Amino acid sequence: MPFQTNGKRDYKKELNWEKTSKPTRVKDRSKRNSARRVSGLSVGDTRQVDHKKPLSSGGTNSKSNLRVVSAKTNLTKEALRKKKKSNGRS
Repeated sequence: MPFQTNGKRDYKKELNWEKTSKPTRVKDRSKRNSARRVSGLSVGDTRQVDHKKPLSSGGTNSKSNLRVVSAKTNLTKEALRKKKKSNGRS
């Protein structure tokens, strides 16, 4: 990992890099963390938050638009969405 000090992850350096390289990364991470808090997931929980209607399609981080799923389920849904988009479908 590139952001390590004495063999431990240096979060301060990592955050500074994110702020300077791509400001949108900080906003995106903030939205993901907000969705995790709204859905009640705690730190270390391996489950993920899935948006029933994606943010890019006008969805929100409201509790009614979120569901807690396994990482496998969430990645499968994302792969299907990307496949549809690449085939020219909406």
